[in-house]
Amino acid sequence: MPGVLWLTVFFLIPYIIIIIYSFLTSGIYGGVELPFTLEAYSKMLVNAGYWQILWRTVWISIIATSICVGLGLPAAYFIATSKHRNIFLTLVIIPFWTNFLVRIFGWMVILGRNGLINSFLQLLGLKEPLSFMYTPGAVILVIVYMYLPYMILPLYSAIEKFDFRLIEAAMDLGAKRAQAIWKVLIPSIRGGIGAGVILVFIPALGSYAIPDLVGGADGAMLGNLIARQLTVARNWPSSSAISMIFLLISTLGLLVYLRINKVQNKRRVQVSEIYMKEEEG
Repeated sequence: MPGVLWLTVFFLIPYIIIIIYSFLTSGIYGGVELPFTLEAYSKMLVNAGYWQILWRTVWISIIATSICVGLGLPAAYFIATSKHRNIFLTLVIIPFWTNFLVRIFGWMVILGRNGLINSFLQLLGLKEPLSFMYTPGAVILVIVYMYLPYMILPLYSAIEKFDFRLIEAAMDLGAKRAQAIWKVLIPSIRGGIGAGVILVFIPALGSYAIPDLVGGADGAMLGNLIARQLTVARNWPSSSAISMIFLLISTLGLLVYLRINKVQNKRRVQVSEIYMKEEEG
């Protein structure tokens, strides 16, 4: 009951308000007023700039999540199989001790025209500083840095519970170590991979501070568009309608994850039943 009450007050009711706002008329000085209208959605459908930012948001989030999976899997495997796992887990968690904005400003110092990378390259003979800041690449880099721990931790939790004797059995049957990991370990930790993808993709999709500080105009994402419509244009229905697009994408991603997880659980039950019948036979 406390969980249901919490979700109702802080999740369901605010989104109901956003849904209602998206169908109202924008006030002259901000806010919303009657009558109900589809103007916010119609403007969004015909505005090519909205779709361009939406597409940029989706592909930046997908690329950042894919990189996190590629980096998180070997990192989590190394930590789970290490004798000093507690030390490495502490190193993964340490960035959370620093303020989110401070870490972004740290990357601005590194990537700036007079930052550490350009200063080092100029020492090597580079005449003109390179433009690392205010690009989609900078946004992806900082998103990966910020959310990589959210990928490593669920993967570590899944790998830690894995029976590594199955890897040894696969290798005894002729598989190379890489093949054993790909065909035995990866299918067994799909739940951890799915959880990590959700924990990284959804926050990346709604990023505001990162693209605002290191992305500029070329790296603006959906969160920046919502904030601009809400604070600069004072168009509350438009910002609410764009928020509904974000909610739709997030919900679809979550439903896909739940569906895959349900199918996997069903297959596990079927395999277990077959195994039990063979044992009884």
